[in-house]
Amino acid sequence: MPAVYEGAVQDLIDEFGELPGIGPKSAQRMAFHILSADSASVERLIEALRAVKARVRFCETCGNIAESEQCAVCRDPRRDQRVICVVEEPKDVVAIERTREYRGLYHVLGGAIDPINGVGPDDLRIRELFARVGGGVEEVIIATDPDVVGEATAAYLTRMLRTMDVPVSWARRCV
Repeated sequence: MPAVYEGAVQDLIDEFGELPGIGPKSAQRMAFHILSADSASVERLIEALRAVKARVRFCETCGNIAESEQCAVCRDPRRDQRVICVVEEPKDVVAIERTREYRGLYHVLGGAIDPINGVGPDDLRIRELFARVGGGVEEVIIATDPDVVGEATAAYLTRMLRTMDVPVSWARRCV
């Protein structure tokens, strides 16, 4: 969609349009919502954006979202340290946690192997996974997305982890 508005309004529409899953019409709706919102609402949004950029990082252990060196899951002593569930993104951790069924640890890869888009094993947190598995892990559950790149990533991880003599299973998410 060509630029229709001028200056700050168009800049805001363009920035919203850069967000994943936001098309031109949604970006325009969001910009006009901001324009019509009261100043206090806009300030809260601005402060939330600043806070997330200032405080949120990735867990040094698993790669999940955290506000300290480790995420809440890795800090929880009640979690089963012998089992690691491998997922692509932090949002996948949230989906599995909602089930309240899994009590082990996680490892967030930060994506999936996708050669067409230039993402190889070295671009993901795979070396970190292998280092963790060498430290007493008894089972790895692979819960990558059920698409072509997720399945390819799962196959690659399975092949590599089997050389480490650790049981590997694939989870088919029901979330």
